[in-house]
Amino acid sequence: MKAIVCHCYGSPDVLKLEEIEKPSPGDDEVLIKVRAASVNPIDRLFRGRPYLLRLKLGLSKPKDSSLGRDVAGQVEAVGRNVTQFKPGDEVFGTCRGALAEYACASESALVIKPEKVTFEQAASLPIAGLTAFQGLRDKGKLQPGQQVLINGAGGGVGTFAVQIAKAFGADVTGVCSPGKADLVRSIGADQIIDYMKEDFTKGEQRYDLILDCISNHSLAACRRVLNPEGKFLIVGAKKVRTLLARAFTGFVFSRFTSQAFIVFIARLKKDDLTILADLMQAGKVTPVIDRCYRLSEAPEAFRYLEAGHASGKIVIRN
Repeated sequence: MKAIVCHCYGSPDVLKLEEIEKPSPGDDEVLIKVRAASVNPIDRLFRGRPYLLRLKLGLSKPKDSSLGRDVAGQVEAVGRNVTQFKPGDEVFGTCRGALAEYACASESALVIKPEKVTFEQAASLPIAGLTAFQGLRDKGKLQPGQQVLINGAGGGVGTFAVQIAKAFGADVTGVCSPGKADLVRSIGADQIIDYMKEDFTKGEQRYDLILDCISNHSLAACRRVLNPEGKFLIVGAKKVRTLLARAFTGFVFSRFTSQAFIVFIARLKKDDLTILADLMQAGKVTPVIDRCYRLSEAPEAFRYLEAGHASGKIVIRN
């Protein structure tokens, strides 16, 4: 089978389409014929940065040459302990090595794809959708009627966060570029802030919850527009060192104020994937896909991801 592999660290140019052995499912695994996968910032480990990560990934080259986590496709075969799926089922979830024609995933990492949802839409959801959902529900404790600001509302996590916050009954303000304003408004944002014309940290509006996908303002500035008991969720940054610095600053602020500053990374929970699948089936969440690429075009897809201008998600289609 064909798969995208990475045998050394570097730019997207190190990603190669190669013929490799088709995997076989373990006792608790499902073999998937991959129909679509999506790319996420976490998939950029092929760059091997920060260098400290190489202690885990491999010092001179990656120990695991496979790429991709978000996956959607059809069940090809199941392990002997698998009871929830059978060959032919259409599923989505997470795995290792999703950028391939076939991939194996744990039974616990998959759910049935809703009939109304395409493979491309399903593949775009897991990591970004879970980040938005768990951040708003579990860490943000979002309640109906609360004022929520999504900084980076036009991106992968942001487009899910806007829709999920609306499904929870919140009043949503989306911060985005002018080119994404119509999109963010169309998916449910009540107010739009064009970051090129207005700095939300200098406005008069106060928010109960801010979900920050961009990390382009200091936490001190963001504190000013956060309600006294408000929560600030940090779910993204262009550089890992920026994320770490904000985590430290947020910890200090949280210790000495009634506001909470939280760095958040989603965890795979099958029940949460099921809830998101139901929201998609009901039409309350519709994945936003910017571009689709062929498997052979994966390096190009990652270059576009790194440029930081995508509206919603970037998908690899088989």
